[in-house]
Amino acid sequence: MSTDTDAADAENELRERITNFLRRNFPQIQMHGGSAAIAHLDREKGEVTVQLGGACSGCGISPMTIQAIKSRMVKEIPEIETVHADTGADAGADGDLGGTSSGDGMSPSFPGETTDDDDGGDDEGPQAPF
Repeated sequence: MSTDTDAADAENELRERITNFLRRNFPQIQMHGGSAAIAHLDREKGEVTVQLGGACSGCGISPMTIQAIKSRMVKEIPEIETVHADTGADAGADGDLGGTSSGDGMSPSFPGETTDDDDGGDDEGPQAPF
């Protein structure tokens, strides 16, 4: 039978594994002035909420980063079945790739993509590289 201490130890160990996963797999978050923190963890349900902050708020590729976190974390950390992630800039959108969250007219840009010499025809939008 497990005790409350065992449960707390298991949750702390899981938190540490999630934090290490984020640091190891997504170093660009910190390298670009952003942050990733566990906002909520429910070990029993296998759910985690990751809050991206700093430069992630308003970053054009943060929706792709969120999608990558969601898909990779459930593969690499078996205890996690559901990942919720948000940048705060589009609170409630939960990292969905579709739609515009703030209506500020900003469109995501990706490495190697140039839009300056474009004729403004970004009707189709970028495709995710994964």
